[in-house]
Amino acid sequence: MRTRSGLPKGCCWNMDRENGKRRVRFRDRRTGFSMYLYGTPWSDEFMRQYAAAQEGSKAKSVTIVGAKRTVAGTINALIVSYYASPGFRDLKASTQANRRGILERFRSEYGDLPVKGLTRGVLEKLMGDRSNTPMAANNLMKVLRYLLDHAVALNMMSANPTVGVKRYRNKGTGWHTWSDEEVAKFQARHPSDTRPGLALALLLCTGQRRSDVVRMGRQHVTGDLIAVRQEKTGTPLMIPLHPALMHALNALPKNNLTFLVTERGAPFTSAGFGNWFRERCDEAGLPHCSAHGLRKAAATRLANIGCTNEQIKAITGHRSDASLAPYTRSADQVRLARQAMARLVETNNERKVVQHPIPLDQNRRK
Repeated sequence: MRTRSGLPKGCCWNMDRENGKRRVRFRDRRTGFSMYLYGTPWSDEFMRQYAAAQEGSKAKSVTIVGAKRTVAGTINALIVSYYASPGFRDLKASTQANRRGILERFRSEYGDLPVKGLTRGVLEKLMGDRSNTPMAANNLMKVLRYLLDHAVALNMMSANPTVGVKRYRNKGTGWHTWSDEEVAKFQARHPSDTRPGLALALLLCTGQRRSDVVRMGRQHVTGDLIAVRQEKTGTPLMIPLHPALMHALNALPKNNLTFLVTERGAPFTSAGFGNWFRERCDEAGLPHCSAHGLRKAAATRLANIGCTNEQIKAITGHRSDASLAPYTRSADQVRLARQAMARLVETNNERKVVQHPIPLDQNRRK
């Protein structure tokens, strides 16, 4: 977003005292992070530096609330210590936020209790009490495993009690995968020259998560490629732009840092974009569809045209076949079944052997 100074948000002109020249400085007053940016404002190189400055601001350490009020040996003290550990600090900002949310809810209920009280029996009871929300129970146990590994490292426990605690089986299929008919229905309500239409094109044509799509801008485009560093995993990707997406991007105004902006012209947050896109799906009569379902649809489309797992992972950024499997599981079952049956019929035809009848004389008893 352009400010009164003509610079991106968070930037201002500073005078260099040594040579009297003006320089652009980025500063986030909330975190205290600042750095100088070089080059012509709004140029590709300048915007790459600006994006790096924003990432640096996000990575700025956060003060842990209540650190001085915790009692040694309690769950409160353990969680505070975990927040300051390399195991937590080295996580991506989105992963930190997710774990912090789960741990803070757990801390508000059990924070004053001693860590040694978290036995396997207590943890199994916690899982049982959350049987109505099995996925939330599994997520809690997953985060507690990391937390109690930290407790073992601090000699607060002799062994991690989460080992062996059974989790609930996932009986669902996860996020709904958009069909071609649902994509067409959305586009009929939200054409490609609208913000929702552009959002759908970015999600479907790049196969990325919403947290990555909301950060995409012209500074990431080089020729017919768009550079992505996935926020969740840190995986760097260079994704070819689909012609339809490239056409839509070329029609956009060039005065914003990101392709997708709010009604006020500001970049979306990941959560804010998810809520906004959810409402656009409702308007199109698709209440069961979501932004993440388009990532699954992108992987499914690639599988349907015969792309290998390695080719699909080169676009989606998945690191293993196992992590990709939930996304390609909903590939066109009818098409694959027809291919399999055709191959079976063809093989049987090739193996047909003419059976010669046994002469009657050989069957007669002498």
